[in-house]
Amino acid sequence: MRNEVPIWEKSNLTLEEAAAYSGIGINRLRRLSDDEKCPFVLWVGAKRLIKRKKLDEYTERMYSL
Repeated sequence: MRNEVPIWEKSNLTLEEAAAYSGIGINRLRRLSDDEKCPFVLWVGAKRLIKRKKLDEYTERMYSL
Protein backbone atom coordinates (compact mmCIF):
# COMPACT_ATOMS: atom_id res chain seq x y z
CA MET A 1 0.00 0.00 0.00
CA ARG A 2 1.36 3.36 -1.02
CA ASN A 3 0.70 6.55 0.93
CA GLU A 4 0.26 9.52 -1.38
CA VAL A 5 1.41 12.87 -0.04
CA PRO A 6 -0.76 15.80 -1.19
CA ILE A 7 1.02 18.21 -3.55
CA TRP A 8 0.68 21.15 -1.13
CA GLU A 9 2.60 19.16 1.53
CA LYS A 10 5.48 18.04 -0.71
CA SER A 11 8.68 20.03 -0.56
CA ASN A 12 9.80 19.07 -4.08
CA LEU A 13 7.57 18.52 -7.11
CA THR A 14 8.01 16.96 -10.52
CA LEU A 15 7.42 19.24 -13.51
CA GLU A 16 3.95 17.73 -13.95
CA GLU A 17 3.05 18.29 -10.29
CA ALA A 18 4.47 21.82 -10.33
CA ALA A 19 2.43 22.66 -13.43
CA ALA A 20 -0.76 21.37 -11.82
CA TYR A 21 0.04 23.17 -8.56
CA SER A 22 1.01 26.54 -10.04
CA GLY A 23 -1.01 26.75 -13.24
CA ILE A 24 2.21 27.40 -15.18
CA GLY A 25 2.73 25.15 -18.19
CA ILE A 26 5.30 22.37 -18.15
CA ASN A 27 7.23 23.84 -21.08
CA ARG A 28 7.42 27.26 -19.40
CA LEU A 29 8.59 25.69 -16.14
CA ARG A 30 11.20 23.72 -18.07
CA ARG A 31 12.52 26.89 -19.76
CA LEU A 32 12.58 28.83 -16.47
CA SER A 33 14.38 26.01 -14.67
CA ASP A 34 16.98 25.53 -17.44
CA ASP A 35 18.68 28.71 -16.23
CA GLU A 36 21.68 27.96 -13.97
CA LYS A 37 20.58 30.70 -11.57
CA CYS A 38 17.02 29.42 -11.23
CA PRO A 39 16.21 29.61 -7.49
CA PHE A 40 13.55 26.89 -7.49
CA VAL A 41 15.14 23.98 -9.37
CA LEU A 42 16.82 20.98 -7.75
CA TRP A 43 18.71 18.54 -9.95
CA VAL A 44 18.92 14.96 -8.72
CA GLY A 45 21.17 13.42 -11.33
CA ALA A 46 19.32 14.06 -14.57
CA LYS A 47 15.96 14.45 -12.82
CA ARG A 48 14.61 17.96 -12.37
CA LEU A 49 12.57 18.73 -9.26
CA ILE A 50 10.87 22.00 -8.40
CA LYS A 51 11.19 23.39 -4.88
CA ARG A 52 7.56 24.23 -4.07
CA LYS A 53 8.15 27.01 -1.52
CA LYS A 54 10.82 28.66 -3.68
CA LEU A 55 8.48 28.49 -6.69
CA ASP A 56 5.78 30.22 -4.61
CA GLU A 57 8.23 32.96 -3.59
CA TYR A 58 9.40 33.37 -7.18
CA THR A 59 5.90 33.72 -8.63
CA GLU A 60 4.89 36.21 -5.92
CA ARG A 61 7.79 38.50 -6.92
CA MET A 62 7.25 38.26 -10.68
CA TYR A 63 5.03 40.59 -12.69
CA SER A 64 4.91 38.29 -15.71
CA LEU A 65 6.39 34.96 -16.72
